[in-house]
Formats: sequence, structure tokens, C-alpha cells
Amino acid sequence: MAYSLLTSLIIFCLFSLSSSLPSQTILDAAEILSDSGYVSMSLTLELVSQTLLPKSPSATLFAASDAAFIESGQPPLSLLQFHSSPLALSFESLRSLPVGAKIPTMFANHSLIVTSATSDSQISLNNVNITSSPLFDDGSLIIFGVDKFFDLNFPALGLTRSPSPNTGCTDDAIASSGGDSFDEASGVLRSRGYSVMASFLDLQLLGFRDGTKMTVLAPADEVMMDRVGNFSDISSSIFLRHVLPCKVSWSDLVNFDDGSMLPTSLEGFTINITRSGDTLKLNEVSVAFPDMYHSDWLVVHGLGEVLTLLVGPEQAADSSSETGGSNTNEQTALGNSEF
Repeated sequence: MAYSLLTSLIIFCLFSLSSSLPSQTILDAAEILSDSGYVSMSLTLELVSQTLLPKSPSATLFAASDAAFIESGQPPLSLLQFHSSPLALSFESLRSLPVGAKIPTMFANHSLIVTSATSDSQISLNNVNITSSPLFDDGSLIIFGVDKFFDLNFPALGLTRSPSPNTGCTDDAIASSGGDSFDEASGVLRSRGYSVMASFLDLQLLGFRDGTKMTVLAPADEVMMDRVGNFSDISSSIFLRHVLPCKVSWSDLVNFDDGSMLPTSLEGFTINITRSGDTLKLNEVSVAFPDMYHSDWLVVHGLGEVLTLLVGPEQAADSSSETGGSNTNEQTALGNSEF
């Protein structure tokens, strides 16, 4: 086989040994890849996972087949990084993206380009088809197969974003959802490592079950606890700033213009959409797991950090709530319902 174990070992020694993805996840994924006929990528994942995968709660890897390794020979590190993304992308999330949408990768300043239409049965990136279902998905790492390596120099000319969407976020009237419960969504959140926000859906949003469509921006348990210390310290304002009073899917988010503002359920707190390269940011926080849950009335996106207040004198007072404080706006918005 063209894959060189010696080359991989040299690459492995060049990088740090720290990774936020559990080592067991890497081992399980490597075993599944090997069993699925992706032996070369299996060995690569075990040896250089710290470089291929980001230091975040989730990631997506596009695994090249053994035939691709034999045809191309040992790929350079940059090409391997080009096959991993700091976003956890489900098949449904990828399918929802329009032609020309850019997916950031671990190779700096290089993005994958969606080349299939939402109506196509097969999803393609850089004109390379991906497998119709993940080879591996444990809630933190998602792996799809590809028959050949992506072209680093794939031209994006003529591929443009769709117009900014009209989600109803800035409209006075919000569409009805029919009053469905949050049980299914909270179950998905718990299975993916977002139990704190799942508890919020179960307990804090009872007053919101009035037919309103909404979007939940969920920080992972790890970053929630790092930010506020412990569960009892988490104030309601932190939760409310992560809820939008409208449904905004990943395909909507990627089509918003830079500088677009979205309201939240916390009075006076808005979210500013920007981009760093092709990485979409919400108040400077990256989306880690787009469309983690999606229904006809509710969307949940996983975040890499807790959303923070924008700098401004009128917002400074609310910063005390980050360490367990409360204020009048929180209680008014929740109807005095708190943990």
C-alpha cells in the first residue's frame, strides 16, 4: 500500500498530544474506518488526530478511500487538514446548504465548496461525492467517506451565496409551531454533551410553549461549567440570550450578510453575525454543531463558547449575571421562573 507508516510517525511527532476529543472516540472511529475499508485513513486518524481534528467538542472528517491513497501516494499534511472541519455537520445539514456555500477546514484560509444542489440526491463538495450516510457518528465526531482527495485549488468562481434570508426574526408576527414539546430536542442535546441546555429546555422554557418558532444556540456542558463555575450559578439571562424568537437553520445563517443582527429572548441582547475568513461567528463565537436538532418549529445549533454581551455601558451591568447574579429583566422575561 502506498501509505507510508514511517512518514506518518514523523508527522505524528511534530504535533502536540492534546485533543479535546476523547481518545476512546478516536480509537472507536479508527476501528470503524478500518472495518469499512478505509484502512489508510484509519491509521492516519490514530497517528495524527491531534492535527486533523480541532480542539473543540465536535468535528467532521471526510475520509479518503484506500484507492485514493494508492492513486495519490502519501498526502501532505495540508491536504489531510483540508479533509477535516471544525464543524460537526450531519448529512441533513450538508444537504441544506446551497451551491457555493463554503465549509471551513483545519487548513487555514481554505474552505470546501458545496457543489450539489439541495434537490440533488447525492451531496458533493469540490465536485467529490460523499457517502450518503456517516461512516461514524458518536455525537462528537462525524466521519463521511470520499472516493478521492479534494482538490486544494478547486475554483469557487461563479459560486455565490443566496440572498440574505427572511426568517421573521425582525418581524412583529412570529409563526405558530402548533405547541410541540421539547422532549425530543432535549434528548438529542443530552446525547451530544449539551445536558445543561437540555435542562433549560425541560424546565426554563415552559413559559415559551405558546406556539412560537425558535432557535436555541447551545454551548456544550464543558464550556458552560468553565464559564460559570457550577450549575447552580447559571443565571436565566445566560439561557435567554441563547434563544432566538424565530427559526434560523444553518442554511439561513450562512446566507446572512456580515453585520446582520438577530434579536434574542433577553431584552436588549442581540447577536451580530460576522465571518472570520469563511468561519461564521455569532458575537465572535463559532458554531460548532450546526443543525444539531431540526424540526418544523425548532432548530438547535451547538456553540463552541458561551455568547457574551457586546461592549456597551448599558450592557455592562448584566455581566454580573455570569457569576450567578440576577436582574429585573431576567425575572420579567421568565415570569419569575428560575432554577
